[in-house]
Amino acid sequence: MCGIAGAYFWPDGGPLTDRLTKTLAHRGPDGSGRYDHGEVHLGHRRLSIVDLTETGAQPMVKDGLALTYNGELYNAPELRKELEAAGVRFRGTSDTEVLLEAWRKWGTEGLHRLRGMFAFGVFDERSGELVLVRDQLGIKPLFLVRRGKGVAFASELKALAAELGGSLTVDDTALVASLLYYWVPDGRCAFREAEKLPPGSWARFRPNGDVERGTFWSLRQVAEEGAAYEGEFDLNAVIEDSTRKHLIADVPVATFLSGGLDSSYLTALAARERPGISAYTIGFRAEDAKFEAMPDDLMYAKKVAAKFGVDLHEIEIAPQVLDLLPRMTYHLDEPIGDPAAINSYLICTAAREAGVKVMLSGMGADELFAGYRKHLANKIAVQYQRVPGLVRRPVESLVDRLPVATSKRGFRSVRFAKRFLSFAELPEETAFRRSYTMYDQAELAGLLNPDLAGAVDDVITEHADTYHDNTLSDFVNRMCLADSRLFLPGLNLAYTDRSSMAASTEVRTPFVDIEVVKAAFRIPGDKKIVKRQGKMALKEAALSILPAEIVHRPKGLFSAPLRAWMSRDLAPLVREVTNEGELVKAGFLRREALRKLVDEDASGQQDRSKHLWHILTLEYWYRGAVSARTT
Repeated sequence: MCGIAGAYFWPDGGPLTDRLTKTLAHRGPDGSGRYDHGEVHLGHRRLSIVDLTETGAQPMVKDGLALTYNGELYNAPELRKELEAAGVRFRGTSDTEVLLEAWRKWGTEGLHRLRGMFAFGVFDERSGELVLVRDQLGIKPLFLVRRGKGVAFASELKALAAELGGSLTVDDTALVASLLYYWVPDGRCAFREAEKLPPGSWARFRPNGDVERGTFWSLRQVAEEGAAYEGEFDLNAVIEDSTRKHLIADVPVATFLSGGLDSSYLTALAARERPGISAYTIGFRAEDAKFEAMPDDLMYAKKVAAKFGVDLHEIEIAPQVLDLLPRMTYHLDEPIGDPAAINSYLICTAAREAGVKVMLSGMGADELFAGYRKHLANKIAVQYQRVPGLVRRPVESLVDRLPVATSKRGFRSVRFAKRFLSFAELPEETAFRRSYTMYDQAELAGLLNPDLAGAVDDVITEHADTYHDNTLSDFVNRMCLADSRLFLPGLNLAYTDRSSMAASTEVRTPFVDIEVVKAAFRIPGDKKIVKRQGKMALKEAALSILPAEIVHRPKGLFSAPLRAWMSRDLAPLVREVTNEGELVKAGFLRREALRKLVDEDASGQQDRSKHLWHILTLEYWYRGAVSARTT
């Protein structure tokens, strides 16, 4: 895991590459390097995981090819054997060299062979061409800016913004999208002139200024092929194989362990492969957990650790949140309003201080196996629509009058009920969008400058287009596909990468693996959600190693006590941003609409804590963006 940067036919490309690479130092504190050849400059910051010697150093240059690479190839041993059988001789044991030689032999035609997470740039000294590549599922980021026939690229947007900020303009539509979702979708970028290389794609830049783009893997195609699959397979064996491969490292590996199904499953499998493995979990101040009505995840994490001989470390999430908020906003690159990024950062920081460089996470299982409450809620909504209106209306009226919190505690069941009723009677795609986004269309438009009404329409349309872009007849797998294309790369993988790398730690996601994804979409929706139980196919697989008490426990939360923070630690900041924030002064947000959100939350009638948290993250991000343009 590393940080990569570079410039191609860019004025002062060498010094620019050095500055970009320096900004990425936290991604790779173990080494740095630069390669120059005419108009191409490649930079690298190294986090040594596999082959800790100089034979794994980057940029790696060999026989006319130069590679700067961020990621891990989990099938590197198999590819190495195949290449050696074809006559390739390797100097070291790194997966970097395997990738370089695989590129030499197969080029873009071999990209579908790669199993792992990666973003890389490879330069061919003979043709003068630079190719940029991003992994199939968008686990690793790659940002780029084009000017004329030149391109500058980096693992993080903040590096490009710091150097090119004066010439980059904020994309208002991307910020509108972030308000809807609480993150910027992977198909958009917070700056107009910058872009993210799409997952499963490559871009080839030629000396004459021509650019060729291609796709080597399609999640939609995998899902549709899975729907036609009629064979049988062992899901546990697929996940076990993925977990085993994700443990390949020459440094210590630990796991996230929340006590929920996904992290417990991976921790159990990992402990079987590496007895005595460490795990890290989070806890909250007792008063915060009570106010938020949070489940006792720690109890389950301790049970899993005891059963499998895992060395468990607990990290308390205490309200140094006023200091963490601006720091995390900086590291997240774009406005991301999920406080789970703080949890991830603090866990990875603690692990790194203990000498751990690699962590395994259960990220991705909910998206692929229908484990979120929204999946079940949307299925129930279809049934709810069949209930006569004479029955529905009194229920809706009662729920609307109930408070979501008092001054001493919150009521999760009421929050869930209000959320459910906000989308239960809507058409499928609209209901799915409303089940996990922040506002309906009218609410979003009312929060913004009236001139942005067109941007609101564009964002809503983009969601609908993505949701409907498939031929699946299976409702549950349509939701899973949409989540895997929108929610997973845009939010969960994005914050996981940024927050973990801010702590110089590599997080690996065994569920977000091309073989696990193929298996997930071979499972019909009625095997994923059975009666009122989500993620049933995964639960049945996990019973091969986990006790039923863990497998069938209520779903946990990898979140934070937002309502407690908003009513206490962050209340003064919320008032400041609402009344005198830069977004209000710039006319992007309407002051009166913000005040209404604050009042609704303070009264306990509506839960607006997540909305307000994202407003704070957006405000801090915007301040940084404005500052970059003026320096």
